[in-house]
Amino acid sequence: MSFPAPDPDLALELITGRRDPAPLFDEARSLRGDERVITYSRKVFIPLTTLCRDTCTYCTFAKPPGAGGQYLTPDEVLAIARAGERHACTEALITLGDAPEDRWPQARQFLASQGCETTMEYVAKMARLVVEETSLFPHANPGVMSLEDVATLRPVSPSMGLMLENISPRLMEPGMPHHNCPDKDPAVRVATIEAAGTARVPFTSGILVGIGETPAEVVDSLFALAELAVRTGAVQEVIVQNFRAKADTPKRRDAEPTVAYVERIIAAARWILGPDVNLQVPPNLTEDFGRYLDAGINDWGGVSPLTIDWVNPEAPWPHLDRLEALTQTAGFTLKPRLPVYPEYITSEWIDAGLLPQLLAAADDDGYAIAPQRAAA
Repeated sequence: MSFPAPDPDLALELITGRRDPAPLFDEARSLRGDERVITYSRKVFIPLTTLCRDTCTYCTFAKPPGAGGQYLTPDEVLAIARAGERHACTEALITLGDAPEDRWPQARQFLASQGCETTMEYVAKMARLVVEETSLFPHANPGVMSLEDVATLRPVSPSMGLMLENISPRLMEPGMPHHNCPDKDPAVRVATIEAAGTARVPFTSGILVGIGETPAEVVDSLFALAELAVRTGAVQEVIVQNFRAKADTPKRRDAEPTVAYVERIIAAARWILGPDVNLQVPPNLTEDFGRYLDAGINDWGGVSPLTIDWVNPEAPWPHLDRLEALTQTAGFTLKPRLPVYPEYITSEWIDAGLLPQLLAAADDDGYAIAPQRAAA
C-alpha cells in the first residue's frame, strides 16, 4: 500500500511518535531515490562580522563591541579564503549578523573606513574579492535581504542562504527566543526567499528544531518551505538543524531535542518536500550523525578541513576521513559538491560572469572535482 500524500495532521502524529514512524522512514528513503550519493561542500567559514542588531536567546555568534564583536578586514577575509584554497576548498561561507550598523556606532565607523555605507555593501565587496583573488565560490548568508540586495550579490555569490528557522510569529513574543529580533520575523524571511526566486538565485533555507517551538509549528514550517520551493523554484536545499544549548546564553539550560525526535522530523521533511529538494543535516551537531542517513537526507552540508563552525563553536566538524568512512559503511558514496547543486548550474540560475568558473570547477555530473588525497 502506498504512503499517503503529505498531510499536516498525519505529519504531527508521526513526528510526535503518536503513530508508528517506520513507514515514514521507508517512504523517506524511497523518495531519496536510488542514487547512492551523499554530498558535502568543502568550505571555509568566513565570519565577516560578529556584530548584529538582533539579540536571539540561543546565539553565541553575535557579540557586542569590546566583547568580540568586530568585522574582518579585507586582508583577513583574503587570508582565510587563500588558506581554504590550499586545502582544496571550493566554498567560502560568508556569515554575519544582521544590519549591525543600525545598532552599533562602531559598525558605522568601520564601514566608513572601507568606503561602504551598509554591511550588505561590504558583503558584496568581500565576495568580489574572494571571486577575483581565489578559486573559491562565495555562499553568502548575510541575513535578511531585499530583492535589490539579492540582485547586487548575484554576480559575486552564486548561491545564498537564510534559515527560515520557524514560520510561527509566536516565537517573537515576550519571553520567546526571537523577541526584539526584527530580522527573525517569519514574514521578512519568507520575503527574502521569494526575492531569491525573483532574482533566480539558488537558495538554502531550513528549520531550527528545539528553540521553543511546538511540534505543530515544526510541521507548519516544513509545509511553508515546501510551498516556497514549488512557488519560487529557488530552494535548492533545506537544512534540519537541531538546537544545541550554549554557555553564556539565556537558553543554556534548555533541553536539546532528542536524536529520535530529530530523525522523525527529517523523515517528515523528506516526505513533505519531496524528492527534488536536497535535504541536509549538519554532522557536527549530533555525535551519532550517521543515523540520519536512514531518514532520507542526501547531504551533510558544508564541512571544513580548516575553520571552526562559528555558529556552533563547541561542535567540531567530523574529520573528512571519518565522514567518508561512515557514509561508505552505510552503503553510499560521499562526493564533494560546489555551493551550487548540479541541477542549478545553468544560465538561468547563475550569473553569466560566474557560470564559466562554476562549470570549470565541476565534473561531468556537476559535482565538485574531487580534491587530491594529499590536500585533505
